[in-house]
Formats: sequence, C-alpha cells, structure tokens
Amino acid sequence: MPDDTIHESKRSRTRQGLATYLRRIARALGRGEPVPVDEAGTVTVDAAATGDVEVELERDDETVHLEVEMEWPDEEAAVDSDAAASKATFELYADSADQYRWRLRHDNGNIIADGGEGYADKRDARSGIESVQRNAPGAHVVDVSRDEEAPDEGGSDAVFELFRDKADKYRWRLRHGNGNVIADGGQGYASKQKAKQGLRSVKSNAPGAAVEEPGDPEGSEE
Repeated sequence: MPDDTIHESKRSRTRQGLATYLRRIARALGRGEPVPVDEAGTVTVDAAATGDVEVELERDDETVHLEVEMEWPDEEAAVDSDAAASKATFELYADSADQYRWRLRHDNGNIIADGGEGYADKRDARSGIESVQRNAPGAHVVDVSRDEEAPDEGGSDAVFELFRDKADKYRWRLRHGNGNVIADGGQGYASKQKAKQGLRSVKSNAPGAAVEEPGDPEGSEE
C-alpha cells in the first residue's frame, strides 16, 4: 500500500513552544487519549498500546536535525482528520465606541473569556486572539494571592493567574510575559475550583476555536 500523507506542517517554535507541544502529545499518550497532530487538534491519532519509536540525530548543511518517529500497526491506530478541536468560537465585534473586541463563547452559550479591552484596529484584536490561542494551552497556573510563581521550565509565554477580587470572589486572568493581560474570565467564582474549571475550558477550547464576526454567517478561521 503506498504512503498516504494525512497531515504535514512546518513552523518555527520557541523552546517553550516546542516543550508545550511535546507535553500535549505526552499527556494524551499517558491518558490513552487521541494524540493531537496539528496545533489546533483537528487531526488526531488514537495510538495503539504498543508501538515502535525511532530517534535520529544528524547534521546536514550546517543544520542539526532531531527526528522522532512513532509507528503503530495501521489496524490499531485510528486517525481522525476532522476532529472536533473546540467547543467554542471567538467572536470579533465592534462595541458602541467603535472599538474592536473579542470574546470566546462556548457552544452552550456562555462567554468563557474576553480580551478585556477595545482596539482601534481590527488587526490588533486578531493579534490578541492569536496570542491567546498560542499561549493558553501550555500556560502555567499560579495563585497570586498565595504568592505562587510559575516554574522556570516549560509553559508558554503567558501565565494564568488566580486571584481574589474585592468581593472575595475567585477570578483568573492570562498575563503575558510582557506584563499585559491578554484574557480574563470576566466573572467571579465562589470557589477556586470553579475558577480553575473556567480557565481549563479556555486552555482546551481556545487553540482550535474558529473566529467569527457578527453578520458573517461563514465566519473566518484563523
């Protein structure tokens, strides 16, 4: 049977970004869940319990290549090239002040995250969405009210911060390494556990969420 390339992609990643991607694969393998092949998780493979791993390190034309190849019998590995990557949608819209904003709405109708600010340029709002899609999945979670700090290793370029507001409600915000808050939950929770559930929903749904604009029935995917 000839080779059938189902998915192929190439992109530059930081060391942290690469670590985050590999952790997603390792986590899925460890839990026996379908392994995400692409960044958005729209292509997955449900790996067999046992497989072969080939690791190759070589130098070619001033470039070092580290290749890790995993193989399973075809009849024991289920491939899904149309996986449901997200149960949420980014809505990009203009507010009453003609500023562009975004919110992440779950399929159940709930808004699970928003950008917290308006942008004069739609492109800046889209960049904000892309930053959340890129950073949310691998971001560490810290409780700033307990002076917790994110580990130095791994993670992404942002951190989920849990905190208590003036009403003694638990909230979360996603703060980039440059100090900017790029997303927040927009509401308070009675317990820290509920706040964590909210940010976990963003972690899992943001990467593959489509981007739509009101009045555009087809939306636009990033």
